[in-house]
Amino acid sequence: MKKHRKPATMLVAGAGVLSLALSGCAGAGSLGASDQTITIAMVSNSQMQDAQKLASQFEEENPDIDLKFVTLSENQARAKITASTATGGGEFDVVMISNYETPQWAQYGWLKNLSEYAQATEGYDEADFIPTLRESLSYDGSMYSVPFYGESSFLMYRKDLFDQAGITLSEKPTWAEVAAAAKQLDSEDMAGICLRGKPGWGELLAPLDTVINTFGGRWFDEDWNAQLTSPEVERAVQFYVDLVREYGEPGAATSGFGECATQLSQGQVAMWYDSTSAVSTLEDPSSSAVVGKIGYAPAPIEVKDNSGWLYSWALGIPESSENPDAAWKFISWMTDKQYIRTVGEDLGWERVPPGSRLSTYEIPEYKEASAAYGPLTLDAIENATPEAPTVQPVPYTGVQFLAIPEFQDLGTRVSQQISAAIAGQQTVPEALAQAQQYAEVVGATYREER
Repeated sequence: MKKHRKPATMLVAGAGVLSLALSGCAGAGSLGASDQTITIAMVSNSQMQDAQKLASQFEEENPDIDLKFVTLSENQARAKITASTATGGGEFDVVMISNYETPQWAQYGWLKNLSEYAQATEGYDEADFIPTLRESLSYDGSMYSVPFYGESSFLMYRKDLFDQAGITLSEKPTWAEVAAAAKQLDSEDMAGICLRGKPGWGELLAPLDTVINTFGGRWFDEDWNAQLTSPEVERAVQFYVDLVREYGEPGAATSGFGECATQLSQGQVAMWYDSTSAVSTLEDPSSSAVVGKIGYAPAPIEVKDNSGWLYSWALGIPESSENPDAAWKFISWMTDKQYIRTVGEDLGWERVPPGSRLSTYEIPEYKEASAAYGPLTLDAIENATPEAPTVQPVPYTGVQFLAIPEFQDLGTRVSQQISAAIAGQQTVPEALAQAQQYAEVVGATYREER
């Protein structure tokens, strides 16, 4: 396990964000008290919205616990949750975090050990979580957050449009194939592809980092020398920027996961490379115009084989929570096997939170509903390579992020430069020259520690 430093700058910046952005609502009383309020900070993705719809079932079963949800966009959630947890503010009893934050925050002592809770909860079955996800949410052998859903990345494309145009993809498509298909299908009425361009280390950089990796690029060499102006990185970023500028969606520089999900589900783009969790939107007959028309293929490759990312939106309990036992009651309800069945039976099997538990992929109804994408999702998650994300050796782990504390700020700064290139405000070499300077500052601090 690589150790993570706790940078003082994160704490100072976090306190500033906290004072501006959070009003907070700490839980009242201890477990068993009446009108106990558990405040839950969550990202406003579709699966989380489903959890809110079903939350009344939890409250009926636990009349002594009231739930208060604070739902935020991805970038807002990261900033507010980080600020609150880092400063021990106590605003939230449950926080939605990822496999980026979890091991670092566990080392800092910011999170409760959830393996202790899981092992004391009859039938919870911690071992049922997909092993790669379980490991990515662990520190020193214990889980400090548990997955609500897990994801890798893959290519989603309109099968009907591909058939009409006579386009076929390889079993493992290359980025050259994707670019050629985007060019052929792009028209005034239909964008060839949707790719994230919105700034944010968890927005634009998520798909772009997988492209950098598979093109042979890396952020740092083994000695922490920044590599963002290397030929491999420049070629990858130029490819991505050109592809989305020439054949991508309108307003690409402000498009993130949500915007692309809407574009493809409403039939406005021919392809989308992004999270495997997008199927919950694309295959939902109540909101999608393309149900049954989408084909799924592994994350496109170039030099490096197997380029899909590994990510989980997971639930943790800050050490500052005044009601950790009640918080665990809610977390265990929302991440249990029974919750998955409840979503399938009440809302539809296509809306089941994917990629968290192995047993999900053995449910007959889910196997039937997810035949087109379920096995591909599970395979991508199980075979992701966060310990060896690049062609050349690197001193960090993580596929679509670097598992170092500084990446939350560094990645956001770099993404802003590249988003500006997508918007046509500067060239890719100009964007990467500035990004290199940011990375050099971070790399220097690691070299000094040697």
